[in-house]
Amino acid sequence: MMKPHKILWLGCCLAVAGCGGDKSSARNYDKEIDQLMDRMTLAEKIGQMNQVSGKSNPTGVLKQYSSIEGRVREGKIGTVLNVTGAATTRELQRIAVEETRLGIPLIFALDVIHGYKTISPVPLAESCSWDMETIEASARMAAVEASAAGLQWTFAPMVDIARDPRWGRVMEGAGEDPYLGSHIARARVRGFQGDDLSAPNTILACAKHFAGYGASEGGRDYNTVDISDQRLRELYLPPFKAAADAGAATFMNSFNELSGVPATGNRFLVKQILRNEWGWDGVIVSDWGSVAEMIPHGIAEDKKQAALLAVKNECDIDMEGNCYPSSLEELVKEGKVSEKEIDRSVRRILRLKYELGLFDDPYRYCDEQREKEVTLSAAHREAARDMARKSIVLLENRKSVLPLGKPRSIAVVGPLADSPVDMLGEWRAKGDPKEVVTILRGIEKTAGAGTRVTHAKGCDVTGSDRSGFAEAVRAARSADVVIACLGESADMSGEGYCRSELGLPGVQQELLKELKKTGKPIVLLLSNGRPLTLAWEKENIETIVETWFLGTEAGNAVADVLFGKYNPSGKLVMSFPYNVGQIPVYYNHKHTGRPFEPNQRYVMHYIDAPVDALYPFGYGLSYTRFEYGEPTLSSDRMAAGDTITATVKVTNAGDYDGEEVVQLYIRDLKAQITRPVKELKGFRKIFLKKGESADVTFDITRAELEYVLADGSVVSDPGEFELFIGGSSAGLQPVRFSAL
Repeated sequence: MMKPHKILWLGCCLAVAGCGGDKSSARNYDKEIDQLMDRMTLAEKIGQMNQVSGKSNPTGVLKQYSSIEGRVREGKIGTVLNVTGAATTRELQRIAVEETRLGIPLIFALDVIHGYKTISPVPLAESCSWDMETIEASARMAAVEASAAGLQWTFAPMVDIARDPRWGRVMEGAGEDPYLGSHIARARVRGFQGDDLSAPNTILACAKHFAGYGASEGGRDYNTVDISDQRLRELYLPPFKAAADAGAATFMNSFNELSGVPATGNRFLVKQILRNEWGWDGVIVSDWGSVAEMIPHGIAEDKKQAALLAVKNECDIDMEGNCYPSSLEELVKEGKVSEKEIDRSVRRILRLKYELGLFDDPYRYCDEQREKEVTLSAAHREAARDMARKSIVLLENRKSVLPLGKPRSIAVVGPLADSPVDMLGEWRAKGDPKEVVTILRGIEKTAGAGTRVTHAKGCDVTGSDRSGFAEAVRAARSADVVIACLGESADMSGEGYCRSELGLPGVQQELLKELKKTGKPIVLLLSNGRPLTLAWEKENIETIVETWFLGTEAGNAVADVLFGKYNPSGKLVMSFPYNVGQIPVYYNHKHTGRPFEPNQRYVMHYIDAPVDALYPFGYGLSYTRFEYGEPTLSSDRMAAGDTITATVKVTNAGDYDGEEVVQLYIRDLKAQITRPVKELKGFRKIFLKKGESADVTFDITRAELEYVLADGSVVSDPGEFELFIGGSSAGLQPVRFSAL
């Protein structure tokens, strides 16, 4: 016989069949949650706060070894990660709702970072599109596929601002700028969550890692972070605030410490800023084992004390730490944790389950037919291809080798030319290398029967084997143009994959030098998850294309750009250094009391390298040429409440139609605290046909002149400001105005 509450949810399920998952605004979740919690034992409440992983995709040591099914039956698990597939999740959900005392459904989670099975470019690449609609659509596509596979929660977007490309996780974020990063955070939250969490094709977003993780010392993952309160608020927190304001349902604690306190137990971050100042009341989940990791950090002596610190800091869910299930009940009995504190977290978790519609129909995400229909659909593959080509950044095209036109022969050389698994990048969820279009296959398909395409691997990504050089050189000599596919393997960036050197690994640069000796035109195609040091390549190779890791449709997207079917429009969101010794190098640095001047000793500089980036933030070329007029202002004085309109004429003076990202920067010349040499304050992506011009306008208000102090107060000053508009953060001429 079915239990009464199970008959209730089944009846609700039948009643809403065909309604599209619309959530009734009159639904009183508080009353339903109260009634459910009145029936829950303390052990069942603590079970809701425990997250357990399946055996796939671990990002740490699996600490909870016994059967998930058994613990679900005992009410000891509230959310599950790394268990996927409509059929698999349905069975585990059935156990939760049919074989437990209260029938509380599970939430299933996975790191769906840039696609579920149809894989889009890695997030750093997507960010280079500066196209918020397409970025949102990419997250939406991921949500549609993931939700059809039984998932309701992704641990994305990662919104950590990062200035150190040695850190492997830069591939997972949006680069170095908080203004652009905030726009991208909003777009990805909207894409994952839509406007109705109860719709069966949306999933919960999770803003991570809160906070400061991107400032990890030495670019080493999980390492110490030491930044001032002012820099934290100005640089690292804005994308999190943007995600919260966009409705992100969940946040994740970061691994790092801040001011000597690990983030999972950091009251300043969570209690003061997130909960009190921002008023955000969603669910906080620890990162993998980060509750227990407060023990090696040195502020908790055992799991019991770690659990105490975490729950007092309102960490609602313990991910694979086994601290809450082992310790919370005893802490409550000892009076160190009140049941009210437990209830606070459980109420948040249950609310998510109600808002997802899981109490109406716990199987709504377990639709095998929908899973077959939407996964890797033709529409999704085309959307991934569109996202991929918009992510490509043209770094060099000095002799206009690109677009290729119709060459008689092409040599496609290098270890990444025909490597499907590497095209997927890290955090590829359930991406299948068998579904990937490699660069070689994309070129062969697009070049057509009239062009001879030869392929030689040349060398591996890493290692010192040069035995393939001769074959690669022969292929190059017999071709009209050489496409050199070099860079990193997918497993050289991502979590736990940090590098101390950022040049081309192994003997790839040696291979490139041998190819250069042939005298043939070379197109260097880079596949990588971070900025690389490319000083030799910039000087010696006339054509360089940054393709990143582009996902399932990588080869088709690359071919679209190489053959001129799409004019590249990507702009860098992270500066490329000349060498590792420059790191961190970023566009929005401070002027200092002794700013750089050429040929001067006692100023800020190096004696053996430039101080600026090799390729700066905002940089990216096109097959056409965009010319900028001098910006004009509607007024050179801004009184309180005024708006100044800045206008610039942009002309497509080249031979191809194309898109351009017009960027607005502002500098505060005198303020209460030192300010950057320039800060991104606006951008527009425009399309112009060849010969066409357009006036691009930006409205400047007091909001664009504001900055934050260490105590969180937001201020702006009267005085002089400089405004810059152009196609990059570098080489711009200022226009001045005054704020009264």
